[in-house]
Amino acid sequence: MQSQYDDDSWDGSEYSLMRQFWHYLPVLIFLIVAAAGMYGVYTIFGSAADKPKLDASQVLASGFSAPIIKAVPLKPVAQRLAQSPSPRRIGIISGHKANDPGAVCEDGLTEEAVNLIIANKVVDTLRERGLRTDLLDEFDSRLLGYTGTAVVSIHADSCDYFNEEATGYKIADSLFTDSTALFNCMEESYGTITQLPYHAYTITPHMTDYHAFREIAPGTPAIIIETGFMNLDRSLLVDQPDIPANAIIDGILCYLEIAP
Repeated sequence: MQSQYDDDSWDGSEYSLMRQFWHYLPVLIFLIVAAAGMYGVYTIFGSAADKPKLDASQVLASGFSAPIIKAVPLKPVAQRLAQSPSPRRIGIISGHKANDPGAVCEDGLTEEAVNLIIANKVVDTLRERGLRTDLLDEFDSRLLGYTGTAVVSIHADSCDYFNEEATGYKIADSLFTDSTALFNCMEESYGTITQLPYHAYTITPHMTDYHAFREIAPGTPAIIIETGFMNLDRSLLVDQPDIPANAIIDGILCYLEIAP
């Protein structure tokens, strides 16, 4: 029996495949478009962490000679106006002023009065030199936290006669703020101008622990000076007060490095 070639069976299979192809074609196109879109989004907005990084050694190895960060030299800034020095302020305490008479002589002369005459001359002259100067009472309320370039408390010694050695001046400086420079200037100037001896061995705790040293602001240099004895040095203190006043002024100007 001769076999026959069945063309109809092949045609049916081909038709079935074509139908399936056209059926799934939209899905295939959608997947291709979606994949392309995702790839584009990732390319544009990809995480910076996934991008390759180059350190300095890689840049240099690749042949680039220019540095990544270029150092810019600092340029001085020209000031239009010169800086002004901080204003100088001098505090002059007139010993015992507005508190008590201090030492009192037999004829009624008081230390408070002697101190005030000298203190006023010092204050007036310093102000004439353009220095801001405060005349302060012994227990002036302004002393608490007082800030200045220097504080000088002016006193005089006893009116009693002890012996022929009870003459001269003495100075004590603050234990709370370094006042060495002020002390040295005052000691040199006062001794030179008044020609009085320095009476170091009669310096008392009332001088070294002077109340104003504890009241003024830390950092303000301060001294207390006994200008002379009201007995043997009375002529100088009472009849020639300009001399001790000028000696104190020169001591302050020396400290401020101002020519007298």
